[in-house]
Amino acid sequence: MIEYTIQDGVAEILLANPPVNGITEELMDALFGALRQAGGDREVRAIILGSAVPRRFCGGLDLPKFRTSTPTKVYAIVDKLYHRLWELQSSLPKPTIAAVVGAVRGGGMSIAITCDMLVAADTASFGYPEMDVGLLPSIHYQYLPRIVGRHRAFDLLFTGRVFDAHEAMALGLVSRIAGEQEVLAEARKLAGVFAAKSPELMRLGKSAFVRATDNGYRAGAASAVDLISSVFGTDDCKEGLAAFEGKRKPVWGKT
Repeated sequence: MIEYTIQDGVAEILLANPPVNGITEELMDALFGALRQAGGDREVRAIILGSAVPRRFCGGLDLPKFRTSTPTKVYAIVDKLYHRLWELQSSLPKPTIAAVVGAVRGGGMSIAITCDMLVAADTASFGYPEMDVGLLPSIHYQYLPRIVGRHRAFDLLFTGRVFDAHEAMALGLVSRIAGEQEVLAEARKLAGVFAAKSPELMRLGKSAFVRATDNGYRAGAASAVDLISSVFGTDDCKEGLAAFEGKRKPVWGKT
């Protein structure tokens, strides 16, 4: 589910769960293992997180599997996605860069934002469609208003509309934009800049930066996990997930 390579002091971790890199507990565990491996390797100075699936970064949770999961399993998956991944990324002593191509939705956004920088293809698209499938983008309530402002965040989170890389850049969600075929090259160029710097200063600087910019994310992550876990047991969540799998419009307020 993960492709892992190292070149010139840069580890490249590519999600490889076609067709859309749907998030499962197994994918999260593989991602954690790769990040820990890169973090503990003294030869690695920077990390790129991208996709081995053409024109897809991550479409979010694997909803058919999520729908049939037990409440305990749901909690474990969401805790890893919302809480433990952020903790792991924050503790890494080296920078991480998300190389974003294609569609980035829901949980895919949750993965991307744990990186220190996002390089997006000019054809990439973003969105928070959780409410349309019976879920809530609860972790994004924690960080998105601080980046884009309360009213614009409400627009994105509650309409679920898709927006492009240029709007994401204007909102402050994306660091740089490149052509679709140049995204990985741009991420590698950035990683090379970071790799040339003092590893000790990078470790100290990143640690200080994370502490300064946390803005209560860690505390909010726990409540976001609890919220999704409580939503999972509702009738509308069951209806939304069933409608998504059945490729029909949901009928809210009914079992």
